[in-house]
Amino acid sequence: MAQNYPLMPHATASWLVDNTVLTFSQIADFCGLHVLEVQAIADETATAKHIPRDPIRAGELTQAELDKAQGDPAHSLVLQKGPEQQRRTKGPRYTPVSKRQDKPDGIAWIVRNHPEITDAQISRIIGTTKTTISAIRDKTHWNIQNITPKDPVTLGLCSQRELDALVAVAAKKAGIERIDTTFDHDRDELLEVLRKERADAARAAQDALDAADQG
Repeated sequence: MAQNYPLMPHATASWLVDNTVLTFSQIADFCGLHVLEVQAIADETATAKHIPRDPIRAGELTQAELDKAQGDPAHSLVLQKGPEQQRRTKGPRYTPVSKRQDKPDGIAWIVRNHPEITDAQISRIIGTTKTTISAIRDKTHWNIQNITPKDPVTLGLCSQRELDALVAVAAKKAGIERIDTTFDHDRDELLEVLRKERADAARAAQDALDAADQG
């Protein structure tokens, strides 16, 4: 059975980094991310900034489960429910009225960060017209002065998995080999942090045993 993760993993990881004492490994496992991605979020060196998303308010995590994990670094958080599966039909994606004003920002973000993605692909994932996309590409959109590129996942226009899959398909068709070296320079530092966390946890456990024996 496939592992389920929060609907917005990067935004959820950002919230957990800011609001809990979970280890990077616990957060990475729960969100389906690489531990180095969590490190980058904590260090504010990630290439994209995400608005933190509270998994408790989203119904994906209980306070009791979070408290249990914070008290035990070896405990793996359990997702309370998986993202709702949407049935896709042919044609553009339906977007709630409240989200439609965000579409130009999401389109501008994809155009700027992933030029290999075609207008047709953007149209399908965002649910817009090729005319609108073209206008944003050549900066002739009627509201271009007020359009600010924003991650469509953060805006709630698509899921991270949908965007990642689209980027992979577009890169393959364009003959682009995507090699992510963003976190290579953090690897040694992160390994040292993880070693220290394990050592601290072992020391705390031993101190607790010693205290119990003396009592």
